[in-house]
Amino acid sequence: MAPKKKVAPAPGAVKKAAAPKKETNPLFEKRPKNFGLGGNPAPKRDLRRFVKWPKYVRLQRQRRVLSMRLKVPPVLNQFVTRALDKNQAETLFKLLLKYRPEDKKQKAERLKAEAEAREAGKELEKKKPLVVKFGLTHELEKKKPLVVKFGLNHVTTLVEAGKAQLVVIAHDVDPIELVVWLPALCKKMGVPYCIVKGKARLGAIVHQKNAAALAVTGVKNEDQREFGKLVESFKSQFNEGARVQWGGGIMGIKSQHKQKQKERILAKELAQRMTV
Repeated sequence: MAPKKKVAPAPGAVKKAAAPKKETNPLFEKRPKNFGLGGNPAPKRDLRRFVKWPKYVRLQRQRRVLSMRLKVPPVLNQFVTRALDKNQAETLFKLLLKYRPEDKKQKAERLKAEAEAREAGKELEKKKPLVVKFGLTHELEKKKPLVVKFGLNHVTTLVEAGKAQLVVIAHDVDPIELVVWLPALCKKMGVPYCIVKGKARLGAIVHQKNAAALAVTGVKNEDQREFGKLVESFKSQFNEGARVQWGGGIMGIKSQHKQKQKERILAKELAQRMTV
């Protein structure tokens, strides 16, 4: 019996020519990573959502959420909504830095220089000659330099006496009851005031960790124009500005969506009743 002839394969079944293999450098061996147990360490992910934050962080976040949910009285709401913007605050702090009080090191150097001058026989500038009190000779104080005043009691005294020309209050004083009455006092006494963000920023001006309020009692002649502009803007913004409204009452995202859904259902029902 004659052998059967092989039938030629169909054109569609013809195998395509295999692509040429990519040449690899034998010096660099491919080592795929295995992230299973006992394998390579897992890639870094953002795990902040799963972190148990310190208690003070949790408290300040809960306090912030509560201040958004609850209704906030106008007296407290002004410390949240009426703080100076970035440009105004920058101009104000540049001016305040020119009138920083001396720190401990500068005071020690000044006293040392005065003592050396006294020993050398140089006469210091005085308003009046020496005064004798209780058998002792005292030098009258020289003219006090223009510096920023701090300390809540000191600032209050300056405002009540009408000596303060500008009062700067921090927005994050804790407890807020320490300064919550100060804006009303400034309005009553006609003293311009402003609210800025950061008690630590105010403290840095007077070499302290924090400062609840600062007071400016005077500036030099070259700064009068700039200081006058700031005072006028703060008067119109804070002393004579619009009345502060109640704050807070903002619901969470889920509650807002539920509320909108209820409103849509009610509007749909009302539309159906109107058509009937």
